[in-house]
Amino acid sequence: MSATLSTDSRAVLFDLDGTLIDSAPDLGGAANDMRAARGLHELPLEDYRPLAGSGARGMLSVAFGLAPGHADFDALREEFFSRYEIRMTQNTHVFDGIADLLGALQARGLRWGIVTNKMERFTLPLVRSIPLFASAAAVVCGDTTPHAKPHPEPLFEAARRLGLPPEHCIYVGDDHRDIVAGRAAGMPTVAANYGYLGAVDPLEWRADWTIKSPLDLLQCLSSS
Repeated sequence: MSATLSTDSRAVLFDLDGTLIDSAPDLGGAANDMRAARGLHELPLEDYRPLAGSGARGMLSVAFGLAPGHADFDALREEFFSRYEIRMTQNTHVFDGIADLLGALQARGLRWGIVTNKMERFTLPLVRSIPLFASAAAVVCGDTTPHAKPHPEPLFEAARRLGLPPEHCIYVGDDHRDIVAGRAAGMPTVAANYGYLGAVDPLEWRADWTIKSPLDLLQCLSSS
């Protein structure tokens, strides 16, 4: 977009799954491992990808048609977590353009961090497995604070760790709850419509900016 982000911006915070990394192959793979253990055929990754941002809930919905509240849901969710933990770095990778984007942000003197609803159990080992993410100035997970997105507390926590007022941070995510959380925290928001959107139109979220690829974010930033 032609508009630029405020010159008061000092950091960029990102959602993880669907924004920085494509974890759908391992999330869907864990669900397919569960199907295979039950003698069921694998489902194509394309079936899982739109709901990858919903984690276990989304994967179990696709794999078994189950939702929270079903008698078997809790047990299957724990099995999913165990299977995903084993393979979560097998096929997960950063999206094209992320490495160049993070390098460009740092070259402009902007710090960056991660705010995800993924639990620490998975987030911290996954982040450590990706050398590119060693430069993250803050990593806030879904269970780091008492609340998860769309509550703004995880974003407030990230801002505290950066030593910045929330309004000096930009939040980028591929889910409506990311935009809701960012707005509630008083942060400029960017919708990443290259992520796990399914049939959703991100323009309906009313983010401050919408980008079609990671590097599009640079077009929103004020030149330093």
